[in-house]
Amino acid sequence: MTPPLPAAVPDVATTADAILRSIRPAIVPTRNGPIECAVEREGPAVLAVHGAMGGYDQSMVLARAVVGPGHRTVAVSRPGYLGTPLAAGRTPEEQADRFADLLDALGIGAAVVVAVSGGGLNALQFALRHPGRCRGLVMVSACSAPLRTRIPLRFLLLRLLARCGPLTAAMRRKVAADPERAASRSVRDPELRRRTLADPEAGPLFTALLLSTAERMGERMAGTRNDIARSRGPADYPLERIACPTLVVHGSADALVPVADARRLAARVPGAELMEIDGGEHVAVFTHREAVRRRVGAFLGTVAG
Repeated sequence: MTPPLPAAVPDVATTADAILRSIRPAIVPTRNGPIECAVEREGPAVLAVHGAMGGYDQSMVLARAVVGPGHRTVAVSRPGYLGTPLAAGRTPEEQADRFADLLDALGIGAAVVVAVSGGGLNALQFALRHPGRCRGLVMVSACSAPLRTRIPLRFLLLRLLARCGPLTAAMRRKVAADPERAASRSVRDPELRRRTLADPEAGPLFTALLLSTAERMGERMAGTRNDIARSRGPADYPLERIACPTLVVHGSADALVPVADARRLAARVPGAELMEIDGGEHVAVFTHREAVRRRVGAFLGTVAG
């Protein structure tokens, strides 16, 4: 039997909740409509791009996990998520153009894009469509090709839950009361799960991600449904034309986005680097946060100035 977590670890939910409350979003008017984002710190710009079931909060959690001090983080809500209407852009091409609109509205000439999971196709299109605006590209467990994996049954259940506020509130309370059980869906190895939750930085950030999914869930569904449809459509991108420095970070045991896709991406983008995390799952950015942050930090040091 797995021994219980140390007594201090349940407080991870309190710290995670404080992380989410500290992220302050704003609706930014752009030439093509409103885009929601949160902006932190100063320095060379990093545009953080969330995946399915996300929003500005998850974009910022991603950035706090891997982007060190000395960078201005712009954490976006993609179309269909929270305060950004789906009408702003359904396709990866349209969403990439909205990223450029947002940077224009914020007075930012260029940025490094850090994308996770379902945000990957949009990030690739930004690099292709706006090469002068993309200083670098970091793809973390990110989609880069059509997905063939089955849609998780859990998502179908979440679609039903999202219609009922009391049920999503109860789901959030369950995550807060037992973060380890919630994390077990994403991290199968019990010891790795325990170490991640006990880590003073990775644990609260990972738990913040889990909590955020149950917060305003209904306002994340339009974008998520759109992402699922787009991720299973054609994505024959001319990756050889991507001219910016590129870092691909992917776990070898990712069950949602196959590592083979990451390997092909790194092989096709000229000069791309591949950080393959042995045994890492889809949330390797948290379970292997220190190693990922060191590699991303070194990459940003060479391209974000």
